[in-house]
Amino acid sequence: MSPVLLTVVIAGLAYATPPEVAFSRLLPAAPALAAAMWPVLPTVLLGTVCLLLMIGLSFVFPGLNAWWTSAGIVAVTVAAAYGSHVRLQRERTLMQVRLVADAAQQVVLSPMPRRCGSIEIESLYLAAAAEARIGGDFYEAVDTRFGVRLLIGDVRGKGLPAVGAAAAIVNAFREAAHDEAELVAIARRLDASSIRYNAAFPPEGTMERFATALLVEIPHEGGRIDILNCGHPPPLLLNRRELRSLEPTAPSPLLNLAGLIGDHYNVDSFDFIPGDLLFLYTDGIVETRAGDGAFFPLAAWMRRQPPTAPHDLLTALHRDLVRYSRGRLDDDIAALAVRLCEP
Repeated sequence: MSPVLLTVVIAGLAYATPPEVAFSRLLPAAPALAAAMWPVLPTVLLGTVCLLLMIGLSFVFPGLNAWWTSAGIVAVTVAAAYGSHVRLQRERTLMQVRLVADAAQQVVLSPMPRRCGSIEIESLYLAAAAEARIGGDFYEAVDTRFGVRLLIGDVRGKGLPAVGAAAAIVNAFREAAHDEAELVAIARRLDASSIRYNAAFPPEGTMERFATALLVEIPHEGGRIDILNCGHPPPLLLNRRELRSLEPTAPSPLLNLAGLIGDHYNVDSFDFIPGDLLFLYTDGIVETRAGDGAFFPLAAWMRRQPPTAPHDLLTALHRDLVRYSRGRLDDDIAALAVRLCEP
């Protein structure tokens, strides 16, 4: 309710009802409400109006004993003005934090090329830490002489503590994707970058910081895709309404764990023809829960989608995820939709 409307309603009831009902005692509520919505000066002006109304009521109803209520209006108005000042300061601080987070996100998740030759690429990013607007999920796409190379991954944890680790991996990929002829060499450079970063900025507590990652290479002429999966959810390939999960034939180590379990990387190849749509995602999508605790049925959802452009697919996914979770996302979400068009 508007503070002005609340003031009018209370004043009208106070004038229209017998003095023993004492609706006038509710007048301090108006400046209190204004503190949550208005700047300091309008809040003080409304408190002044309420005080004048109370003085007017004391002349209409001489036995109203209005001095206590008037004193309450003055006290609440002073407190409300201070509360309004503090609220505005916090809003300005939050705005600055969001601007910094947006700048950091532009560094980690720079604008991606939407088309590389015959390959269309669209991205989706939703951070669980809404105030930070950035988290530990990451992706990148680079057009190189070896083909279009994609990266998607997830650093353990969420919010700002995971941003630095994600940035180290993405920056290493941007350089290695142009330099290295093989996906295995890129994976080793990402692992080395992750190790260096975690050594320089160790995580708090006893838990090791690691990241899952998925590397994809698509030749410019299409025909196939090469995938190296470092413990990441397998991508989905939609081909003429047939959905296929591209599982790795052998596991590859997660980033920052190759030194513990060995650096034996495996690359799998799959057919990729015009019209096919490749969907890369982080586990925040499949771990999105409904009110009854059920997980989001990504595979079933993908099968229901009509043939559409990557942008339209991710727009529909965003809408349905928010609707499914009732706007409460518990984990960061990142996704890439890639379609091979007719040359």
